[in-house]
Amino acid sequence: MTNDKGILIKNIYYMLTYAFQILRQSNYDDIAAEDFDNIHDMFAAILGKGVAQQLKHGLYREYVNNSDNLSTLRGKLNIQGTVKNKLQHKQKLYCDYDELSENNLLNQVLKTTMLLLLKHGKVKLKNKTALKKSMLFFESVDYIEPDLIRWDRIRYQRNNQSYRMLLNICRLVIDGLLLSTEQGTIKMATFLDDQRMSHLYEKFILEYFRFHHPELRANPDQVQWNLDDDNDLWLPNMITDITLKSKDGRVLIIDAKYYGQQMQANFDVQSYRNANLYQIFTYVKNWDKDQTGNVSGMLLYAKTGEEFQPVNQFSMGGNKIAVGTLDLNLPFAEISAQLEQIVEDYFEEAV
Repeated sequence: MTNDKGILIKNIYYMLTYAFQILRQSNYDDIAAEDFDNIHDMFAAILGKGVAQQLKHGLYREYVNNSDNLSTLRGKLNIQGTVKNKLQHKQKLYCDYDELSENNLLNQVLKTTMLLLLKHGKVKLKNKTALKKSMLFFESVDYIEPDLIRWDRIRYQRNNQSYRMLLNICRLVIDGLLLSTEQGTIKMATFLDDQRMSHLYEKFILEYFRFHHPELRANPDQVQWNLDDDNDLWLPNMITDITLKSKDGRVLIIDAKYYGQQMQANFDVQSYRNANLYQIFTYVKNWDKDQTGNVSGMLLYAKTGEEFQPVNQFSMGGNKIAVGTLDLNLPFAEISAQLEQIVEDYFEEAV
């Protein structure tokens, strides 16, 4: 099954397995073997497995602030509240104290996302059943309105690292699949929006090369401006999406682009998007400050259903600049073959 952009839903699962390598573990094997009719059902299956696995280790707990009337002192005495109790003839101490609790932001996001998926009509019964079983362990956890979630407040440390993939899936569901209607109700969109898919597309390509070609040291890299002096004040940072580097000094800078429409039109004349070409050219020429010609650039678009696909190769001032497409509407083995061809074309002798 594909979405309206022509990406096999199964391939989105494979992309996620590279972005979040925990999905390679054996307890997710049956998900990898399943064909999904829609993206909501796939996310429900992943969360069903992931949350059940987390419950085996216990829900993450953290200290939360509490205030209450107590018979004995706990934490810090709240003078104002205790005096108020005295005036009301209550023999209680009003205390402010910290308590380990499962009712924290991480678990609230999980519960909210599971509830949203349970309400969706296209999630299969078996995946809803798995989510309902997990929900029994979230009775002490509050529901949080999706638009009130402060993603920037989520912090990962040693005790909650296992939540990283789960909460990233939750964010894809909530940010990418939820739309507010004029009546204020919530409905599921057909598919991930281009912004969310763009992040996943870029992350997938980066992690693919990291996993299969560690010798190319795939990373986002900062490109230094090639200046005649040290005056870089106010100049923007240049951060690549993916940079592949071989031991012999060859470099390929890849800009991963995910658009519904790849070309731009001006007076009915189609051309490549100006900003994209300017950006990759700038990256390449500033990286190759010694003009070795060993630095190349590639705009790698996710292939769309447009009749014309922007594929070409240029030689610009001694550097190779290519425009290519990655067809995500193919069996994953063929997607892998397309990425392997890039390695062969640019680094065959080096690897």
